[in-house]
Amino acid sequence: MGRHASRESNATLDHLGDFTTTRRVLPISGLAAAIGVFAALVAAALLKLIGLFTNLFFFQRVDTALVSPAGHHLGVFVVLVPVAGALVIGVMARYGSERIRGHGIPEAIEAILINGSRVEPKVALLKPLSSAISIGSGGPFGAEGPIIMTGGAFGSLIAQFFHLTSAERKTLLVAGAAAGMSATFAAPVASVMLAVELLLFEWKPRSLIPVALASVTAAAVRRHILGLGPIFPVPVHPTFIGAGGLLGCVIVGALAGALSALLTGAVYASEDAFSHLPIHWMWWPAIGGLTIGIGGFFFPQALGVGYDVIGGLLQGDMPTRIIVGVLVVKSAIWAISLGSGTSGGVLAPLLMIGGALGGLEARLLPWEGAGFWPLVSMGAILGGTMRSPLTGVVFVLELTHDVNVMLPLLLAVTIAHGFTVLALRRSILTEKVARRGFHLSREYAIDPLEIIFAREVVRTSFVALAADASSDVVAAALGGGKTERQRQRLFPVVDAGRRLVGVVTRSGLRQWLNAADGTPRHLRDVIEHQPVVAYEDEPLRVIVFRMAETGLTRLPVIARRDGTLVGMLALTDLLIARARILEAEQRRERVLGGRLRLFDMFGRGRAA
Repeated sequence: MGRHASRESNATLDHLGDFTTTRRVLPISGLAAAIGVFAALVAAALLKLIGLFTNLFFFQRVDTALVSPAGHHLGVFVVLVPVAGALVIGVMARYGSERIRGHGIPEAIEAILINGSRVEPKVALLKPLSSAISIGSGGPFGAEGPIIMTGGAFGSLIAQFFHLTSAERKTLLVAGAAAGMSATFAAPVASVMLAVELLLFEWKPRSLIPVALASVTAAAVRRHILGLGPIFPVPVHPTFIGAGGLLGCVIVGALAGALSALLTGAVYASEDAFSHLPIHWMWWPAIGGLTIGIGGFFFPQALGVGYDVIGGLLQGDMPTRIIVGVLVVKSAIWAISLGSGTSGGVLAPLLMIGGALGGLEARLLPWEGAGFWPLVSMGAILGGTMRSPLTGVVFVLELTHDVNVMLPLLLAVTIAHGFTVLALRRSILTEKVARRGFHLSREYAIDPLEIIFAREVVRTSFVALAADASSDVVAAALGGGKTERQRQRLFPVVDAGRRLVGVVTRSGLRQWLNAADGTPRHLRDVIEHQPVVAYEDEPLRVIVFRMAETGLTRLPVIARRDGTLVGMLALTDLLIARARILEAEQRRERVLGGRLRLFDMFGRGRAA
């Protein structure tokens, strides 16, 4: 019965087009749109919570407006505020859920890769609360990482109420994450790009369509509850900056790549240092909070999300003292506190640090307008640190609505991305996952099995039996092969026109030859008349899925037009496809060298 069911699925696979998406995407898209509405409300609530805790911790008032902690009047007592917030987070993590620790995106990746896209309900409640306390008490973090994890958690919870596959739960988890980021930053396209580059691990309509619809829905709802973008308006910049400006973008990209590598190394060096402390990890955030408090006492602008500082950098009116303070103090307390295991995001701090680097570079590079180099450097830092170059470009464009900087951004982000790809094995987002024993590849490519067909690797050296074969012929066939490894295990049975009529296993043939009752039987009486087959024009990927469905490792290959037997295909033959790809990637040869030499000789001869 299993084989008949597989034949039905095979018929479906045989008629696939460019995409494998089915109408199942329609109800999933409906759920994703609903999740988008909910994620936008959650994002607004998180921002209100951050504002509430910021006002409570630094100004001792009840207000939900987002304010900068830099205007506090606590004096030296400001050192204790981040410590108090971190102590609360440590208790919540130990007795609530350890998964609230960290900046959100690695935890979302881990939920997708390891937990079947299932997130515990308490994480959906504790993550935004812990992040609001962390940021509201002065933590130098952004709200995007927590809202990505929180939106993803709510998407996962909704998905768990329905009868869905793991892939569909993943789609809805990522839809919630993208919707949360879209609502927070008014960046719906960048949110989808981040989902593709970091969370989906695929580029398929079955997941892209629901995620995009969730992001669009969240952005539309944001209009009514938080207002429109851009979040960071900037002055008008030139459409083209010339060769000198483009060279400056190369320099900005290289420096951003170097700083990205330094920041990534600093975060995980801090995490390693905390892991060696002889105290429970519950107390680590308090130590990180002490670092935040000391840094905030000497440089208050380093506290909190820092949207006001980012806006000032993009307007080009920040004094050098502030720029240097951001680069030194903000970077240090961010890396140390993040390594301590507290809760908060990385995007806003990276924007702030990248903008500060660009502010310093603007003192030396050609003048291209106020805030131009901070803007380009922000994108480069994102592309280099997160290893998501397309997200870095689109994100900055949506934050500022300055499309004139698209070309400089693309150049700088690409250089920074290339730098960190060559300098670091993993990004700041995937290193944590790798440290838990799960390697994650960030490269997307067409499966080699998708572009190699059965006819290219089919095995033509085999024994086929005639439907009316005698016992002597069968016995001779069973005796072929010098070793057990070389012996054929599945025998196709054909008619006079070489059309496949069935298959029989080696053990089935032995039972037929050794029949004890002495009743004469034809070979056709013991064969499987409706075998699972492969077609010569099928890609190997379809055949691999068929083998996985049926548990079979050997299939006869036939011509689709008339059922003529073409050959046999075993699981080991599929490795040929991988070997071809390896050869194409590793073998170096000069293709046009000989022709060029002939051309040179001809030219010299004609000249002579």
